[in-house]
Amino acid sequence: MAKKQLTEQQQKFIEVLFAEAKGDPVRAKKLAGYSDNSPTRDIMNSIKEEIISATQMYVAFNAPRAAMAVVDGIMDPTELGIKEKLNAAKDLLDRAGVVKTEKMHIESSSGIMILPPKRVESMDE
Repeated sequence: MAKKQLTEQQQKFIEVLFAEAKGDPVRAKKLAGYSDNSPTRDIMNSIKEEIISATQMYVAFNAPRAAMAVVDGIMDPTELGIKEKLNAAKDLLDRAGVVKTEKMHIESSSGIMILPPKRVESMDE
């Protein structure tokens, strides 16, 4: 699929959305030079895929910062608000695709495991 060619204004919208507008599409619309009469929803719908792609890139660019926050939490576990900071860092790393892998190692010397018989209690006891 060919990449959609964006207008200068659409490109500017995406750039400021992740910079000066701090994710606020109404503010990005103004900073990109759209008129107040331009519906923000229409702008967003016209470049939805590009916004999603830019969001993924933004998360990827900030993944190292999240990783550093995790390490900082190890270095200074008494830091004020560390639990919240670590949870946010973990969420960002998960979204960036850096996930914790869980490994289970099971070892058996024989192929059969014999369990003792179930103990059945009678109703008379």
